[in-house]
Amino acid sequence: MRLGLALGYWGRGPSADHVPLAQEAERLGYDSVWTAESWGSDAFTPLTWIAARTSTIRLGTAVAQMAARSPTATAMHALTLDHLSGGRMMLGLGLSGPQVVEGWYGRPFPSSPLTATREYVDVVRQVLRRQAPVELDGRYHSHPYRGEDGTGLGKALRSITHPLRPALPVLLGAEGPKNVEQTTRIADGWLPLYWSPTRPEVYGPAVGRLRPGFTVAPLVRVQVCDDVAEGLLPVKTMLGFYIGGMGHTSRNFHADLMARMGYEGQARRIQRLFLEGRREEAVLAVPDAFADEISLVGPRERIAERLESWRKGPVTDLLALSPDRESLRVLAELVP
Repeated sequence: MRLGLALGYWGRGPSADHVPLAQEAERLGYDSVWTAESWGSDAFTPLTWIAARTSTIRLGTAVAQMAARSPTATAMHALTLDHLSGGRMMLGLGLSGPQVVEGWYGRPFPSSPLTATREYVDVVRQVLRRQAPVELDGRYHSHPYRGEDGTGLGKALRSITHPLRPALPVLLGAEGPKNVEQTTRIADGWLPLYWSPTRPEVYGPAVGRLRPGFTVAPLVRVQVCDDVAEGLLPVKTMLGFYIGGMGHTSRNFHADLMARMGYEGQARRIQRLFLEGRREEAVLAVPDAFADEISLVGPRERIAERLESWRKGPVTDLLALSPDRESLRVLAELVP
């Protein structure tokens, strides 16, 4: 099981610790470092900054949002950074949800998310292979553009720049069983937002028949501390925000996953409290048991014991959302 460092996205502003943490992870032998985006900082610029200050650690987006860019623009970002970093880039993509796609990016959320994702990946792959001009007569992505409001003058084009690696890894964030199943077919890897090593069945049957070499890289809060309850508070804060605020009451993929994991009543209560503006109560309503099963928190011995269940499943890469160098060091010692 390889280790990665997940830095997420910025809050109010950039963190002065992100580059030093990435450098420390590289020194400790971590395989990868990952950045993200929501509706503030983007994923690619901080990753490029980190690339310039490291030399061996692989670089991933977990995740770059599809609605933020056309698939050709995303492929341009990926192939450019792959060249600049000497072939260290991994492209993690996610569709996000209606609230963000329509509220922030000002685009309609696709009525068929699976089709939209499949077409997006198809175009990215075409750009990276550079075997021919990019062409797709898709439902959501058309190359050249063929809409009635176009000029009709579009021409199929092939990238001027030769990609460094035509097989640059493409990974997808997916939560629903159908989305996970498609991910195992069209992508090189899967980025679960939260993963329970004791309940792989909630992600669908595809998890039990992964092809050799397929990457499963969940984001996991890792914190070495004496007080487990206190260490779980950041996990509960994250869950309260994603389950309560990252979606509508009628359509929230994160809340739906929590419900499938056996916490349906709690998930709906968290949503209600959060949307009523009672955010602290929403966080406290997250069950400790749920936060604990998707994280690695507590004394070194406890983390070492719990790591065994992570090793036994399909996880190939553990992407640590870790707040401090000590936790990174301990994890590196426990996963040599």
